Amino acid sequence: MSDGAQGPPAGATARRAVLLRLDPAVHQALARWARDDLRSLNAQIEYLLRLQLAAAGRLPAVGEPRRPGRPPSRPAEGDG
Repeated sequence: MSDGAQGPPAGATARRAVLLRLDPAVHQALARWARDDLRSLNAQIEYLLRLQLAAAGRLPAVGEPRRPGRPPSRPAEGDG
């Protein structure tokens, strides 16, 4: 890439950043729900969007949604 930025790691899919303006009460409710489900707010919004896309029959062939909680730890490069 010409700007010196590195792309996603091998095997990972690129993620798109989106600016989303929310009513403060909606943001607060989503944040509480995300915390209850052990997800980040961003992951919770993506999860809900995927549910609605599937319900509407508009979910494209995409990878599995991320599971709640922290991702499994990976050994550092160079480790065994």
